Amino acid sequence: MLETKDLLKQMIQVSGLSGHEAPIREVIEPAWKPLTDEMHTSRLGSLHARKHGSGPAPRPSIAIVTHMDAIGLIVKQIDSEGLLHVDQIGGLDPRVLPSQMVMVHTQGGDLPGLLVMPPAHCLPEEDASGAPQLKHLRVDTGLRPTAARRQVRVGDLISFASKPVELDGDLLAGHSLDNRASVAVLTEALRLLGRRKHAWDVWAVATAQEEETLFGATTSGYALRPTLAVVIDVTFAKSPSAPAHRTYDQNKGPTLDWGPNTHPKFHREMEKLAKRLEIPVQEAVYSKSSGTDAILLQVTVEGIPTVVVGIPLRYMHTPVEVVNTKDIERASRLLAEFVSALDETFMDKIRLDKTDEN
Repeated sequence: MLETKDLLKQMIQVSGLSGHEAPIREVIEPAWKPLTDEMHTSRLGSLHARKHGSGPAPRPSIAIVTHMDAIGLIVKQIDSEGLLHVDQIGGLDPRVLPSQMVMVHTQGGDLPGLLVMPPAHCLPEEDASGAPQLKHLRVDTGLRPTAARRQVRVGDLISFASKPVELDGDLLAGHSLDNRASVAVLTEALRLLGRRKHAWDVWAVATAQEEETLFGATTSGYALRPTLAVVIDVTFAKSPSAPAHRTYDQNKGPTLDWGPNTHPKFHREMEKLAKRLEIPVQEAVYSKSSGTDAILLQVTVEGIPTVVVGIPLRYMHTPVEVVNTKDIERASRLLAEFVSALDETFMDKIRLDKTDEN
């Protein structure tokens, strides 16, 4: 688990914003290379790595899918004072943005900056109180106007620059844990699978563009055509004043999500395995969509039976997200055990046109 924590810290110190995933892909590639047998990048920028199974060819395959892109900002204007006007990439909570340290990624190199806002009395009266709006925030790089316009271009990306912090009780804080925490789960699962036999092929997938379009998972589904898919993403952990019925405990295991993007019999088999192995899991119910890559992945090609595994995360879509590494460890073990147990009878067990005898 120590290697996984070190990788996770490394992953949450690089950008890789949605649609621009090259920096994070360059961190994941060398981590997965010794754990898999082949690797390639999709035309949309998702990373695909296959670990061969031991069964006779042609083998069925399971795709374990995690998105690697992160939320952030983009430069939309450089004003007469050299301050950068910004827009968001992915969903951001503007309440926590003022005073955050950021990094502006320019062609000439990275520039540190501060997210700032005018004093309240300088704002329009209707915006002077309450949460700040993104339209009033600026990035101050300290550059004079001429230098700012020379070094920064409209369209340059801006990522958070906070460093990872280890908190008490197996907690790790930092930006972009959504969804690099799940990439860590998949990486640890690959390590565990390296020490055991599995009949099916395993596709490890780090998708692009989940925060904006879900198109990375869609195109990967068509390209790989897996027999089954598991989507790993973060879910809302209990935090101050958050409603208990919409959040989940940390250090009590991952969630198994139950809703329209979940194949019911596949879900049941994973739940039964977790119970048999005494791996703690939590039930997360959603009535519409899961908000994950599973939304489109499950309906690619003829349809892919899919389940969603969630890692409880505090303060989602902020620069100070918090994950419990014990939940990463438990989710990794559950996935490795599930893959190891897959055999030639599994697809028959989960047929929806077959009467449930259990």
